[in-house]
Amino acid sequence: MTDSDAAARLVRPFALTGGRTRPSRADFTLITTVTAVDPPPELAPRPQAEQTRILRRCARPVAVAELAALLDLPVSVVVIMLCDLLEAGLITAHPPRPVSPRSPDLDLLQKVREGLGRL
Repeated sequence: MTDSDAAARLVRPFALTGGRTRPSRADFTLITTVTAVDPPPELAPRPQAEQTRILRRCARPVAVAELAALLDLPVSVVVIMLCDLLEAGLITAHPPRPVSPRSPDLDLLQKVREGLGRL
């Protein structure tokens, strides 16, 4: 654990969210994938310390639930901070794709089964 991680644990969740208990938007589920925008927009506000930790973790796509686990923060707190980052243009959010109601591709399933049989 780094010094910044240790210091972050001392900050209460309500302080990280400015006392807010609800997200400002409904863009995020547990499996929504978030990615930091690189390079960040020129006019974006400077992120707070905890937001910077989030942005570092989002250099590659990461699910909201995984991000909360990596940061050791409640999902609700992470979602509120992600809303702020999204509104500032510092991250992108990719909702999960809906599952098609059609039947599964049997050819694909057969190939997977054959591949597993070789192991």
